[in-house]
Amino acid sequence: RLASVGLDAKNTVCIWEWKKGKILATATGHSDRIFDISWDPFQQNRLVSCGVKHIKFWSLCGNALTPKRGIFGKTGDLQTILCVASAKDDITYSGALNGDIYVWKGLNLTRTVQSAHGAGIFSMYSCEEGFATGGRDGCIRLWDVDFKPVTKIDLREAEQGYKGLSIRSVCWRADRILAGTQDSEIFEVMVRERDKPLLIMQGHSEGELWALDVHPKKPLAVTGSDDRSVRLWSLVDHALIARCNMEEAVRSVAFSLDGSQLALGMKDGSFTVLRVRDMTEVVHIKDRKEVIHEMKFSPDGTYLAVGSNDGLVDIYAVAQRYKKVGECSKSTSFITHLDWSLDGKVLQSNDGAGERLFYRMPMGKPIINKEEVKGQRWASWSSVLGSEVSGIWPKYSDSTTVNAVDANLTAAVLVTGGDLGLVKLYRFPCLRKGAKFKKYIGHSAHVTNVRWSSDLQCVLTTGGADHALFQWRFLPEEVMNGGLDVNIQESHGDSNSEESDSDVSDVPELDSDIEQETQINYDRQVYKEDLHQLRQQSREKKQQVGSLKRQKGPNQGLRLQFVHGYRGYDCRNNLFYTQSGEVVYHVAAVGVVYNRQLHSQRFYLGHDDDILSLSIHPLKDYAATGQVGRDPAVHVWDVQTLRCLSLLRGHHQRGVCALDFSADGKNLVSVGVDDRHSIVVWDWKRGEKLATARGQKEKIFVVKCHPMLMDKLVTVGIKHIRFWKHAGGGLTFRRGAFRSVGRPETMMSVCYGRSEALVFSGAATGDVYIWKEPVLLKTVKAHDGPVFAMFSLDKGFVTGGKDGVVELWDDMFDRCLKTYAIKRTTLSPGSKGDGRMDGWRDGWMDDGWMDDGWMDGWMMDGWMDGWMDGWMVDGWMDGW
Repeated sequence: RLASVGLDAKNTVCIWEWKKGKILATATGHSDRIFDISWDPFQQNRLVSCGVKHIKFWSLCGNALTPKRGIFGKTGDLQTILCVASAKDDITYSGALNGDIYVWKGLNLTRTVQSAHGAGIFSMYSCEEGFATGGRDGCIRLWDVDFKPVTKIDLREAEQGYKGLSIRSVCWRADRILAGTQDSEIFEVMVRERDKPLLIMQGHSEGELWALDVHPKKPLAVTGSDDRSVRLWSLVDHALIARCNMEEAVRSVAFSLDGSQLALGMKDGSFTVLRVRDMTEVVHIKDRKEVIHEMKFSPDGTYLAVGSNDGLVDIYAVAQRYKKVGECSKSTSFITHLDWSLDGKVLQSNDGAGERLFYRMPMGKPIINKEEVKGQRWASWSSVLGSEVSGIWPKYSDSTTVNAVDANLTAAVLVTGGDLGLVKLYRFPCLRKGAKFKKYIGHSAHVTNVRWSSDLQCVLTTGGADHALFQWRFLPEEVMNGGLDVNIQESHGDSNSEESDSDVSDVPELDSDIEQETQINYDRQVYKEDLHQLRQQSREKKQQVGSLKRQKGPNQGLRLQFVHGYRGYDCRNNLFYTQSGEVVYHVAAVGVVYNRQLHSQRFYLGHDDDILSLSIHPLKDYAATGQVGRDPAVHVWDVQTLRCLSLLRGHHQRGVCALDFSADGKNLVSVGVDDRHSIVVWDWKRGEKLATARGQKEKIFVVKCHPMLMDKLVTVGIKHIRFWKHAGGGLTFRRGAFRSVGRPETMMSVCYGRSEALVFSGAATGDVYIWKEPVLLKTVKAHDGPVFAMFSLDKGFVTGGKDGVVELWDDMFDRCLKTYAIKRTTLSPGSKGDGRMDGWRDGWMDDGWMDDGWMDGWMMDGWMDGWMDGWMVDGWMDGW
């Protein structure tokens, strides 16, 4: 079993049967942050958790997880507890923020070990030898099994220690101890040689890591970070060989032509040049106020180009102690990338406004006529703009998520790093948008910089918020094709389309219900449309062998009277009011029209397999339903007469998972569950296909047409949102630009606002994302769990989610006007049901009346300002 603690508002504790991937129990952890959780090795079903001013002792019984709070009493002060470990006889040891060890017997604090550390105890590890603790004071303390002190190791006083060293993790095994520090270091200490700890891993720590360059001749790389350190790395030994601490955060670095000098661009607008051999200062210059984001020496080493966020590029003469000799001033935004021509006479720049500009060197005179630089050979290529790198941008996209590129001119390949944490490899040049590429995962945050090594045998990449430097081995074509026997780790995914920006490399972090839904397979060994042919074959076989005359069927018959159930476990937006106030929804292969006053149902029985989607016409007199099938059909039918008006098929496979009518009701949009989730726009009255496009490799949950513009629609699904435009016989899209406002999340619901440009989407995290097509403006926390449904009102919105809460919002989600936690106490006295409330899947409002669909296969409705009226239909969820 495995215990986990979430970072949600309730700090949820989950117990897993990890081999099967199943949750055994779950419970609210605490209102404040939980820092540690530990199983009691001597009591199978006992756990201990601790955090901000609390400690809790948990017992697991079946699928029930119940806590009891520790009682501090008068033995010790109420403290924030940072770590815990259990011992025999119901004893628990915990490390406190003030450096004391608290000893517990059962729920009660029995004694304290005062000043065990000089500051907070961040880590505690139990083993056969006893206990090890590590703290903010930089010390490791070893204790025996009865928690009596054995020895103390002060890493700050060690050879490679330093003031401010803080230990965040410890591990003790036999005579070896591992210690991880806050500054991204790992020490290994031999108990017998405790004065000589071995530093086995180092890295950058606070802030972001942007600065990266490689030595022009040696297998060395240099990095600089917001932690104010500059570090020189050996690419052969994979080790740090030199470190220099600066007074300011470092955002860019550049080696000189011979590698003897190193230029550092600072966050305060200054730059410093160091001698590499001893890291001593050559010169320090401050001509700008904004961050120096890019620096490049000329190919002959004569000049240094320095680009700042002031939008200027300054040119300095190296031989004249970096005297300023030129200035490039045509950019209207911050400088992002610089490249020199091979002859050193031209400099190209990229800026934040998306402009690619050229200047004559060294004076910095702008080159207006682009024909003058056509065919120019470049000493390096780090530009993200230009025809040579058009292919790094997805089709139909104006995205700005590529942070860095570097070309290997010898092998004709280009490596890129972007905001989604992906490293990509393209052919170079790549001239057409949406070029094929291979992509590689590893960074947990935006990739800020990329560089080829001087021998072009490896690639270096830096992660902004993960502070990590990655070294990738370059595998030439003969290795990838199997010509050479080299062990290739499977850590990449091939891509053949623009959609692979989100398809392969990011492992979805999904809500359990969403995960279950995405794994549903609608393939059939035999589809319903095959039955007629199978029966015919069976008859032919019987005629060949001869058979007895069949007896006539009975004179009696059956008529469907009532269906209990509602398909909510894998569907959404499938519950509406009709023009006459009846409720229309679907279950199994039946379209249901329900009269709540008479508690009676009428049925549309035109389908022959499971219905997966439903949409209502703007006039609320017609419904469209889509089903499962090899060639799945979409039926448009009259909700009063139950007569089929149109049958649409021939363009989807497996099933139709989403439908929506256009605002004028003339067109219908459908989404298939085929591999590409194809999107089709229909003139449904004529039965003609107007346009089609590949949707998205991952599942699409909702399609929504614009309420005012007939040529616009939006789709949402796994880790994506796309804004579509219908033009002629085609559909074009723009992918939602999350930028730094919010993380790319799975979107479960979407609707348009009253403004033409605003779109609102509900995420699996419980947030509502507000878009001004296609840019994300802001996010609002709405629910504790996925926002399964969202509906636009005349003034505001209504949302519902897995947390069983319905919420009314104003027209910009600035304020929640009213909250309905649907519990048994909110039902009217005469209503039926067992009080189960979990997972709102759909909602529809009409003149103040609300109709709710739930994932557990039931529906209810009620007035928004009073009692919930009760269950309309109840049924089973998925499974048997």
